Amino acid sequence: MPRGRYSLHDPHDHTPLGEEHFHCAPGPSGWRYVAQRTTPSGDHAGSVDLALDDLGRPLRLELHAGGWQVRGAALDGVTWVRTDPTGSHAAEGNVRAHTFTGSSPAFLVALTRLLRLTPRSDATRVRLVAFTDPVLAPLTVDQSWALVNSEAHATDNGPLTVDEYQVSALDTGERHTVHIAGDVVLAAPGIELEDLQDPPSAFT
Repeated sequence: MPRGRYSLHDPHDHTPLGEEHFHCAPGPSGWRYVAQRTTPSGDHAGSVDLALDDLGRPLRLELHAGGWQVRGAALDGVTWVRTDPTGSHAAEGNVRAHTFTGSSPAFLVALTRLLRLTPRSDATRVRLVAFTDPVLAPLTVDQSWALVNSEAHATDNGPLTVDEYQVSALDTGERHTVHIAGDVVLAAPGIELEDLQDPPSAFT
């Protein structure tokens, strides 16, 4: 069960945004990721709880940030309920999208599980519902993902396969690279792996 810590920063000006302390593991029905988020000063900033089925679809998503809460799942596309800080109002949403995304590294791993790309695959277009910081506002985005390289590296625990993805935002044309090993993000815009106590899990 990998557990560790990511540092989060603004991908454009590198302003520190805090840290995400996580643990994750494959299970009998898929994969689960649980994390607590902190501010740069160390205060609690929210949480992430994401469970996938064995096809990579979100069985359950629960996010907390800024007093807001989102609960979601794959249902007629993706469906969610966003609740305000007072708990007196809840707004439901539904989009014919593939899955969810956001600033947590969990969403990058989850999307690669859903797409199951190979280096020989064509770039794949996906529609995502992003929950944006700091109040988890929903935003529909379109991206293109391609697995451009998959390379095994020798480690003390045996070979570690690192996948390199090229991600393109279809509205702006902006491109970036994401490096993932198993169920751990090694590097991505705004995300750095600072500490890892156990090796990444290998998906079968």
